[in-house]
Amino acid sequence: MKAFMLAAMMMAPMAQASGAFPVDLIFIGEVHDNPAHHARQAEIVAAVQPAAVVWEMLTPEQAALVTPDLRGAALGEALDWAESGWPDFAMYAPIFDAAGNARHLGAAVPRAQARALMEQPLAEVFGTDTARFGLDQPLPEAEQTAREALQMAAHCDALPVEMLPMMVDIQRLRDAALARAALDALARTGGPVAVITGNGHARKDWGAPAVLALAAPDVSVYVIGQAEAEVSAMHGLFDAELLADPVDRGDPCEAFR
Repeated sequence: MKAFMLAAMMMAPMAQASGAFPVDLIFIGEVHDNPAHHARQAEIVAAVQPAAVVWEMLTPEQAALVTPDLRGAALGEALDWAESGWPDFAMYAPIFDAAGNARHLGAAVPRAQARALMEQPLAEVFGTDTARFGLDQPLPEAEQTAREALQMAAHCDALPVEMLPMMVDIQRLRDAALARAALDALARTGGPVAVITGNGHARKDWGAPAVLALAAPDVSVYVIGQAEAEVSAMHGLFDAELLADPVDRGDPCEAFR
């Protein structure tokens, strides 16, 4: 068990005793289809008992449907999860259960909004507060190049090169949406806030935590990345990295051939 897992277990009673949790926001990354990652997320959420949970997977409208008395398969049906494209809801249900009476907020970017990047600049698609979240500025050249390379690799080298800048913009849009929702959750509840998202959005060097550092530098953030045992190193920077056994996915590039 990594040091943070032990720390999280200890911080929960400390928060109850003092009335204040030592971190405002906790990002808990995942590989989306790895059940062990979701089990760990549930353990951490149960230990932390956040006042709010922000979900990459939910729209604000879906998140508004989550109530303490709606759980399990009934919650999955209410959220229309089966049509969402995310892995089986049974993997995520324990996280909702562990959250207790926490408030739930959604940060999902609608497909139509992401597609708008084909014709509109990133700042226009995001809307208000673009400068606060850094979307009015281009990325440093080296970071842009590295991000485009990761997008190409993630799509099995099958993307047209001209699509890569838009794919990076979509990632930046989602990072900013997560950061904005996390700050909204913190303002509404006082925290702590847990953020459930993929590792790419959780990374401190250029994911949502990096956007938060720009938008709200006084907000404290702790970031957990979750890798698979066969991976020698994760992309990005995290405060803690947890390992789990890999999932057998066959050849993920078969669909591109």
